[in-house]
Amino acid sequence: MDVQVCFAISLVALLAVVDAQVPHWGGCPEPSTQPAFNLKRFMGRWFEVAKLPAQFEKGRCIETNFTLTSEGSALVQSSEILKGEVRKIEGTAVVEDQRNPAKLGISFSYVLPYTPYWILSTDYVNLAVVYSCTDVFRIFHVDFAWILGRDRTLPGSTIQRAKAIFMENRIDVSRMIASSQEDCGRTVRNRAVFQSSL
Repeated sequence: MDVQVCFAISLVALLAVVDAQVPHWGGCPEPSTQPAFNLKRFMGRWFEVAKLPAQFEKGRCIETNFTLTSEGSALVQSSEILKGEVRKIEGTAVVEDQRNPAKLGISFSYVLPYTPYWILSTDYVNLAVVYSCTDVFRIFHVDFAWILGRDRTLPGSTIQRAKAIFMENRIDVSRMIASSQEDCGRTVRNRAVFQSSL
């Protein structure tokens, strides 16, 4: 198959997945990750405090719960409130490289490959700085970034420190926005969502 045709097909496929994302020229950066990452300590409930805008996250009160499995992977349960409904999705997280356990892969579908979910920094008890990136032939890439907290809010100084970690790794977070964690206790309808989020 012609190289240009392959490129065009890949481009259309990627753009369909990352509809609202902003592509960047070149391949994905290679950020440093959390040294001696401990998957077991990372388990539990994390709230999304800030993010790069993502097409698959349109609601508020976004949170993710990680539960260690007997196989050494993790069950991933994410939820958001959108239009008065709690939308939930389940997936699996795995350590893709035992030499660098902070480089996780997450999949929300049996038919889709694992998507990078790299823990750049965490203290396990307050803050996690997370990055994901996909590129096409190293010509351009689309990335996602999250600042997570064990609480729904973090001090401004902590958020700035997290943003600095991204910037030190040449990750553009100028478009990063705060995630809404307001009115999360209000009664809403539950709805399961079975689609890939990455």
